[in-house]
Amino acid sequence: MASQKTGKSEENGTSHNVQIQYRTLSIHVEEKPKSKASADPADVIRQIDVHTIPVDAIYHRFSTSPTLGLESPAIERLTRTFGKNVISPPKTIYWKKALNYVFGGFNFLMWIAFIVTILSYKPLGEPNPAIFNLGVAILLLLVITVSATFYAVVDFHASRIMKSIKGLIAEEATVIRNGERHTISATDIVVGDVVILTLGNRVPADIRIVEASSDLRFDRSLLTGESDMVPGSINSTSDNAMETRNLALTSTFVVQGQCTGVVFATGDRTIMGRIVAMSGDTKFKLTTVQKEVWFFTKVISAVALGLFCISIIVWAAWLRRSFPGFETASGAIINSIRCLTAFVPQGLPVCVALSLTIVARRMAARQVLVKNLATIETLGCMSVLCSDKTGTLTEGNMSVRRIAVLDGEYSLDPDAASEKTFVPESSLSMKSSSSLPQLALIARLCNGAKFEGDTQGLSVFERKIKGDPTDTAILRFAEESLHKCLSMQESTDVLPILSESYKKIFEIPFNSRNKWMMSIIQEHDKSGSTQPWMLVKGAPDVLSPSVSSILDSTGAAVPFSSAQQERLSRIQHQWSSEGQRVIAVGKRSLDAVKLSSNETELEEILYNELQDLTLVGLVSIRDPPRADVKEAVRTIRAAGVRIFMVTGDFLTTAVAIGKQVGIISQDRYDTINNLSRSDSETSSDVEKKVKGSDETRLSVRDAADMKPTDDDPIRSLVLTGDDLQHLKTEDWNRILTDYTEIVFARTTPEQKLFIVEETKKRGDNIVAVTGDGVNDAPALKASDIGIAMGSGSDVAKEAASIILLNNDFSSIPVAIELGRLVFDNLKKVILYLMPAGTYTEFITVFANVFLGMQLALSSYLQVCFSITNDVVMSISLMYEQPESDLMARKPRNARTERLTDWRFFFQIYLFIGLMMWPCAMSMWFLYMSEQGLRFHNVILVFNKWEDGFQGFTIDQLSHFVAVGQCIYYITIVFMQYGGLLSIRNRRVSILNSNPLWGPRRNLAVPAGMLCTALIAVTNLYGPGLQRVFGTTPIPAKFWGIPFGFALGILIVDETRKAIVRAYPKSIIAKMAW
Repeated sequence: MASQKTGKSEENGTSHNVQIQYRTLSIHVEEKPKSKASADPADVIRQIDVHTIPVDAIYHRFSTSPTLGLESPAIERLTRTFGKNVISPPKTIYWKKALNYVFGGFNFLMWIAFIVTILSYKPLGEPNPAIFNLGVAILLLLVITVSATFYAVVDFHASRIMKSIKGLIAEEATVIRNGERHTISATDIVVGDVVILTLGNRVPADIRIVEASSDLRFDRSLLTGESDMVPGSINSTSDNAMETRNLALTSTFVVQGQCTGVVFATGDRTIMGRIVAMSGDTKFKLTTVQKEVWFFTKVISAVALGLFCISIIVWAAWLRRSFPGFETASGAIINSIRCLTAFVPQGLPVCVALSLTIVARRMAARQVLVKNLATIETLGCMSVLCSDKTGTLTEGNMSVRRIAVLDGEYSLDPDAASEKTFVPESSLSMKSSSSLPQLALIARLCNGAKFEGDTQGLSVFERKIKGDPTDTAILRFAEESLHKCLSMQESTDVLPILSESYKKIFEIPFNSRNKWMMSIIQEHDKSGSTQPWMLVKGAPDVLSPSVSSILDSTGAAVPFSSAQQERLSRIQHQWSSEGQRVIAVGKRSLDAVKLSSNETELEEILYNELQDLTLVGLVSIRDPPRADVKEAVRTIRAAGVRIFMVTGDFLTTAVAIGKQVGIISQDRYDTINNLSRSDSETSSDVEKKVKGSDETRLSVRDAADMKPTDDDPIRSLVLTGDDLQHLKTEDWNRILTDYTEIVFARTTPEQKLFIVEETKKRGDNIVAVTGDGVNDAPALKASDIGIAMGSGSDVAKEAASIILLNNDFSSIPVAIELGRLVFDNLKKVILYLMPAGTYTEFITVFANVFLGMQLALSSYLQVCFSITNDVVMSISLMYEQPESDLMARKPRNARTERLTDWRFFFQIYLFIGLMMWPCAMSMWFLYMSEQGLRFHNVILVFNKWEDGFQGFTIDQLSHFVAVGQCIYYITIVFMQYGGLLSIRNRRVSILNSNPLWGPRRNLAVPAGMLCTALIAVTNLYGPGLQRVFGTTPIPAKFWGIPFGFALGILIVDETRKAIVRAYPKSIIAKMAW
């Protein structure tokens, strides 16, 4: 009967006889009209009642069990019925995308050119319309079609790449099935699954909470937009499913505590799935580089349209009247079209999309997942990297190395010669055992990690453990030690045996604010009496004020004297200075404390009773630095990026690790005491270093230049979280102006966030944050670039914009380099396109209109050059490898350093362009001279170029012009080879970076050259093209001379680069792009 009862609403947990008031919580959606036949998602959400029924009824409704979970037949049936646990993305409106492909980029200018060209053919070309004009119109239409197709292909390819990259992260969930705990893919979850959620987990489906820790908290910001943590419990607190605390909803995160629940909705039937169904279309946002390119596009388009209008006006106002017959209306329009297309770098928008896609794919090959293409550009501007320590700079593979109790220190390393090896005794009792076995017992009972059920039967160090690295290390140590105490086999789990004598009744998990974990257990002895104990483990400096006694070797508590405190403090500092984490283990009897059955009241009581602890001992945990981190830090710092360590660890431990990985390179470092104005540099000195501000408290705008200069000495600073509250604005100004190396220790999540925000305010800093834990999430989200480890928590990975799937810190400098490469290659594309695409082509129109010359380059060849030769070659530049000095440059200032500047235009128009157009024009004049038409015979001719001019027939003159135009075309095609090879490097010689072999190998360059040469040959020798567009073969020597010009451009630019390298402070170096 149970199936009949829940058949209609099993997936969404609804019952239609319950009327619930519903209101939204900051969920802004754009509803679309629905057909009457389809159910309104909002109505379905209102009908959810699963949160209002008792826990026992939950198990009954979904035919599951708290201990067994679902069984295999039910799982298979539910999977067939409801499918995978996946939320369908919003539908793509393809007609909008198609319009963007057809009219986006520079295509709108091509449409203007096409329409005007058609008009010039008919009716303006009547009564004898030129077939040439129709051919140009068809060519422009072909250009639009090819461009739109290419945009679509690149966009489709990019979408597929991003989809496949994001698919590299497999979200997992812990469930109870067939009576055992399993870790499965989140997509395989079905209704009725019993799911276990712990700190940092993303909630994989809509879940009714049936068990919860008292400190359970959720981050629902992705669902509701509210940033405050939402408490969780097993009790319903509202009739509204969106507001009650006993539901864990899809895409929210566990940011504190832990819980167990039953899945009542999956995939599109979850509340998040319903909201997605109600949502409007996602608006497309331009990336930073796309905005810059779009701005550049608008400027170029405005210039092109302006020249188009000027050409028409000059013809109408001057040429038509002064030189009748020189140019027809149709010819004038075609000339104007040349102005329009000459200034359009048609390949640029394609190159932008292509470059980001190529780099994203390169990053994916290095196991770097980029969640948003815009992040790639931002990476190139990164100036500060705030890195977490544990699991980021270190391996996160922790192990217990030493033990300290009252009577001495013990090593867990049997090869240690100077220390006693730890061998636990065979007795085990919270009262009578000596300190060593009690230490192991407390470490096992007060622990948030758990062995995976499917690895039972393996040795302790082979078994998989679910939990944070610290608890994992302590669990392995405790389990192995207790095996020896109880004379058990290694493959046997100790916990079931301990549960006969010790029952856990309450727990407060570790969090980054308290820095301790507490377990309340009930001990049962053989006589049947019970005694409650408070077991605590955490940071020694945090727990030390609560300690009143210490356990001696016999298990008796003796007063915690100042000498003992000093000794243990010395041990802590010694271990910490070696980079080891130190954990204190303590206990307290709660016989005299009245414990409440109400969880909230009990938690408050326990916080107040955290005193009079008996210290059992100290445990040191070694977490070695990653082998590749030191070299990565050196590379990042050489790239001008400052690295700050921001960690919750003890100051001495943080400094030790900082020195080991190279974040701190100085033997001596400053502290908060050195920030006083009595130090060598005063507040006014800092202000002078900024912008000469006369104010004592510098504003954010005044602080724009707050960065150490190359001439400043390297200084190190170490601060704690407590120090931050004492810092004033001028202190922060000084910190970020003077110090290259900074370590922030003992910080909370709020303090990490504060550090990121203060750093972003100053020096135009682009701040990246690395982390892997829940405590890193706020800072990851607030940073310009959040970088999470692949093994990190779901919360951290959601907050980050980049995920290092292989947890490899050395991938960060690679990502920085590739981010810089995107901007570098786009600059090269523009630098390649503009000299020939605008300067060399436009000069022929200018000479025709104002100097009365015949066109040195036909409209067809000019358009063909712009949209075939140039596009092919510019795409090859997108495959360029980074230049050797790319990571030796300072980070780009996104606010002040644009895609183009005066140096850039100097290189385009007064260097390369100034070599190209005279060479191309000289070839045209040379050919005309060989035909008997000297320089003065072809300048200021205007309407004299007709039958009989200089003794030639009009057919002969037309042939001369056609050959000259083809020569001009071939000249700029081959000269572009020299331009391309010269702009591949800003400083380095081509001898050290050729495209055929070596680190700068780019076979796309010779392939592009071959392709453009074939296009040129086809244009000149294609019979159909000759007939329609008037192209013609050219004399052999005019194929060879342009190669000399290309070599000349390369030699001149190599000379310029040699001067820049030899004299970096010369005027030529200052003018270099």
